[in-house]
Amino acid sequence: MFMIFVRRVAALSALVVALITIGPGLARATEPDQLRIAVILSAGIESGWDGTLIQALERVKAEKPHGLDITWKYTDPLWGDDAGDAMRLFAESGQYDIIWAHSTYSDQVKKLKDEFPNILFVVVGSGNDGFGGNQYWIYKRVHEPAYLLGTIAGKMTKSNKLGAVGTFPADDVNDEINAFFAGAKAANPKVERTVAFIESWYDPAKAAEYTSAQIATGADLIFQLTGNFKPCEEAKILCFGNFQDQRSFSPSTVLSSTVALWDPDVEHVVDAWWAHAAEGKPYAGNTDKHWFSMKEGGSTMAPYGELEAKLPETVRADVDALKAKIMAGTFEVPVAVSDPKAH
Repeated sequence: MFMIFVRRVAALSALVVALITIGPGLARATEPDQLRIAVILSAGIESGWDGTLIQALERVKAEKPHGLDITWKYTDPLWGDDAGDAMRLFAESGQYDIIWAHSTYSDQVKKLKDEFPNILFVVVGSGNDGFGGNQYWIYKRVHEPAYLLGTIAGKMTKSNKLGAVGTFPADDVNDEINAFFAGAKAANPKVERTVAFIESWYDPAKAAEYTSAQIATGADLIFQLTGNFKPCEEAKILCFGNFQDQRSFSPSTVLSSTVALWDPDVEHVVDAWWAHAAEGKPYAGNTDKHWFSMKEGGSTMAPYGELEAKLPETVRADVDALKAKIMAGTFEVPVAVSDPKAH
């Protein structure tokens, strides 16, 4: 009997050791290895707003966070009920883990988020409401690189008149225009501003009209948020692009651009989804604006490219030093969202 007991104890011990050894493997086997994202676009991948997101998804996919194979499908530009219908189709298909609605879509998400509690919904930018739970509210501010562009403009202007042509007056548009002029004013107190909004996400004719009007009143450098650089080419002046490196649009005029980097935003959302799907943690979406700074990898300034020779060495050195301070956290660019036309 004693020997039988000993053999049973030994067998039980071996089983325990086997379970301990196998256990982690079993746990890993239940962890997701794929992440499927549905993206609702607002303007199309040709735009800086949407195009830079897709570029960030490509970069994050290559990094394979949590060992995930990340895939996505994006729509044509959709708004209102059309966007809401698309979200519902994605959700009801059961094939998507995250629905990334890349603009002001909280009204549509509000109707779906509680019905599909395991899906992580994302809304982006101003005009949204922060519902928390399984809705995450991403913000993007490029005001810091805009300040650096303004510094260049303030130092290089000969007329002391600078222009900015924006899309719509909104929190996350006003912030970068105000930062641009703040940087210019800090570099050159004599600078005067001219601001216009075309009241559209895409209207090349109106953008050209407003840009030409600013040039006609003496502006010799333009912060162009609407993507039409033809008037700058015709006037042979330098311009600055927005949200992506826009040198390819006008190599002879675009000295630099603000650049939106969505990588930390995508990683933040992927981590939140992983914690929920693999570890059972509840979603904890933010109810207030959240963005990543330039120091945190949320934005940058495009390289000068072929036009670098037009930039005096002293100006380049001053901008590099200022950028280093921003990256080190020793200089803070204020967030100013007031109407830039009222200044």
